[in-house]
Amino acid sequence: MKNEFTAKFIEQIPKTDLHVHLDGSLRISTLLELAAEQGVELPGKNEAELKEKVFKAQYKDLPEYLAGFQYTVAVMQNEAALERIAREFAEDNLAENVRYLEVRFAPQLHTSQGLSLAQILRAVSRGLQSAQDQHNSSAEVQNGEDLPFHFGIIVCALRWFFPQMSAYYRNLFEVMPYAPEKAVFSAASLELARASVALRDQENLPIVGFDLAGAEDGNPAVDHRDAFMYAHRNFLEKTVHAGEAYGPESIFQALTDCHADRLGHATFLFAADRVQSTAIENPQHYVDQLVETVARQRICLEVNLTSNLQTLPEMNSLAEHPLGKMIEANLSATICTDNRLVSHTTVTRELQLAAEYFDLNPAQVKNLVVAGFKGAFFRDGYLAKRAYVRQAIDHINRLMPN
Repeated sequence: MKNEFTAKFIEQIPKTDLHVHLDGSLRISTLLELAAEQGVELPGKNEAELKEKVFKAQYKDLPEYLAGFQYTVAVMQNEAALERIAREFAEDNLAENVRYLEVRFAPQLHTSQGLSLAQILRAVSRGLQSAQDQHNSSAEVQNGEDLPFHFGIIVCALRWFFPQMSAYYRNLFEVMPYAPEKAVFSAASLELARASVALRDQENLPIVGFDLAGAEDGNPAVDHRDAFMYAHRNFLEKTVHAGEAYGPESIFQALTDCHADRLGHATFLFAADRVQSTAIENPQHYVDQLVETVARQRICLEVNLTSNLQTLPEMNSLAEHPLGKMIEANLSATICTDNRLVSHTTVTRELQLAAEYFDLNPAQVKNLVVAGFKGAFFRDGYLAKRAYVRQAIDHINRLMPN
């Protein structure tokens, strides 16, 4: 990084992460320990072997990137493990000055030992709450020297997944034997939306958003419209993985069919050459209008630099990432990690990469960070969120280089 003050600034300021998967962010030491306790076979006996065979620095494609999740999910099938992993995850974020955190995961992948969706979500909430209570009771927070920590849970519906990896999906396919495959996944999404709203409203669980993840190509978001309409009608915020491995049309569908309040990745937002529908006569005009809509509605973009570089073979360098165009268009973009373990990264590292590859000064870094606080699905209400954002900005301003 050209400016050492920028690097130090990034390390010190309060930060957010709005797009990070719990099952992709375990401590590798915890994965090894839990696998030994639970009898889960891993393709490596130690951290070095796992990094060589599974959690690599570079992957050839998205399927190889996702391969490691079969091992992390396998050890996340009981309440004690889920609670521990969530607590450690929050502690790791707190250690690098992340002060607002939204963690996402698919509860329907954690039912192999008979846990209900409620038990799964409660366990994760307890782990996060434990870390929050410890941090917020510190003298530094109490006297205003440090920012309080807040978190939320985003539940992930899946466009498509391997049924053999989840007891929930196996059972669903058994009770819907004659239904088209996409109808089964649509039904799973709707049940998850209903359960999420009920647990938020009846138990006050910190469920702040509903997401759609998984392979975009061949699995359009419109298949899950009923689930997103249920979330929309019940005032649950929506974010959608869109434009990660498909073109602008996927982003349009996320906005129109799923009422997305934020977009996960949106890497191909500007890619007119990826427009596929022959009904779109002028792809560049279509993209220009789509970008204008995202800008005008202040749809927050959850940008994940390292994971995009790892999973998109056509991207040879981060210098090719559209973050620069997002900044030029004054879009609301914030930097996220996606998967701390699988991508070997932290929020601090992602911001430092952004500053290095796009020659950002501290003021521009500040804009990316503040966009995260402003784009948060803050659970305590609008006025409390405004006060918290103001508090975060004040802390960042005190650390701005002269």
